[in-house]
Amino acid sequence: MSLTYATYEAQILDLIPSMSAAQFTVMSPGMIDYAEQRIYRELNLLTQVVRDSSGALAASNRNFTFPSHFVVTETINVVTPAGTTNPELGTRVQLTPTTKEVLDVLWSSASGAGVPTFFAMVTDQTILVGPWPDHAYTVEVIGTQRPTPLSATNTTTFLTLYLPDLFIAASMVYASGWMRNFGSQSDDPKMAASWEAQYGSLKQSADVEELRKRFSGPAWTSEAPSPIATPTR
Repeated sequence: MSLTYATYEAQILDLIPSMSAAQFTVMSPGMIDYAEQRIYRELNLLTQVVRDSSGALAASNRNFTFPSHFVVTETINVVTPAGTTNPELGTRVQLTPTTKEVLDVLWSSASGAGVPTFFAMVTDQTILVGPWPDHAYTVEVIGTQRPTPLSATNTTTFLTLYLPDLFIAASMVYASGWMRNFGSQSDDPKMAASWEAQYGSLKQSADVEELRKRFSGPAWTSEAPSPIATPTR
């Protein structure tokens, strides 16, 4: 069953009878952040992949800053011809990753400027390109971004709709630690370990499903792994 923010709150309060609604309000931002960040880091979810082509290079300037924040950058394309803002109406030139040192040696100045074919990361949000651009080319960045977190105003997310069991388990790992503040009479030292084990089991099955979405299943298909049919077809 999928969750909304209201049903998520109801489930957490049901799993922790000693917690009041007021305590949930105080604790929930940290719990949601813990659960979401952990799942997003540990599962390579397709729902996190974003294409952003709202930025452009400046002529004779090899520096480029991503127009929005990317956690992991997967692909960077320069769109030709210059002036084409919609990548679907132009030609994508996929940039090859390299190092800053290589770019400094091969293209130390704007002399010989042209269509860039290489890039190097400078920070997590800025790159250098080479050759230096001779025109203001549109840049398409493809990578992962953090979705808007669950809240009273953003009442559903991909995790609450499609991975609600995993989201609850991750939340309870955090909540188990948070509850230890109430004293030894209410402490259950096995609770966090139990939820951690449950989270690990659910994450494994979610990871298999995500690999199937990417056609990274057996023999690079979307099929589920079979313990019987070996070798894979």
